[in-house]
Formats: sequence, structure tokens, C-alpha cells
Amino acid sequence: MSSSQTVLPLYDVKANLFKGLAHPLRIRILELLSAAPEVSVAELQAETGLANPHLSQHLAVLRHHRLVVSQRRASHVYYRLADPRTADLLAVARALLLGILEADGALLDDARALPDVAGSDG
Repeated sequence: MSSSQTVLPLYDVKANLFKGLAHPLRIRILELLSAAPEVSVAELQAETGLANPHLSQHLAVLRHHRLVVSQRRASHVYYRLADPRTADLLAVARALLLGILEADGALLDDARALPDVAGSDG
């Protein structure tokens, strides 16, 4: 078996991890969970503004991808990150994106400083 065939499953696992992250509201949920040891579904609903069925769907995806775990206590369900390194991943992604936006902003400033181009509309 070639080395590319042996590492392919790891790429599949990584891709599935990113599929779990591939929605802005799921990122928001994970960020909320990163800020506290655990958060109730009611708190998540209040913070995200999602209707219960939609929040449940997003939480199900996050559970499926093993990004969060839940615990029922009485009539309340609480969520927490399955692995605290998820918070690190989110922090690195934010720093990366801020760097990209900063670079894009510098490029945009450079583009705005270019001389005007005469066109048919101006």
C-alpha cells in the first residue's frame, strides 16, 4: 500500500472536522462554549437567537463531529467542548483571519492610492 493510501483516512477525518465547523452559527456556538466551562441550551438559544429546532440541528452536527458533548441534568441540557483544544483552534483561526484581513486592508489602501483610470463612466 502506498503512503498516500495510508494517510488518506486522516485527510477524511480532518475534512469531516472542518465540515463540522463549516457554518457561522456553529462557530458562534463553539466560541460561546469556549468562554465557559459549560452552557445550557437556553443560554445558547438566548445568545444565538436561534429557534430551538435550528439550534438542535447545529448542536447535533457538532456532536456528530465530536466537537461538543452534552449532559442532561433535570430538565436542562448543558453543552461543553469535547476537547479544550477546540478553543485553541478557534483562536488560531481568528488570528489567521485578522492577519488576512489586515493584509487585504493594506492592499485595498494601496489600490485606492493608485491614480484614477479614465473610463466610459467617469
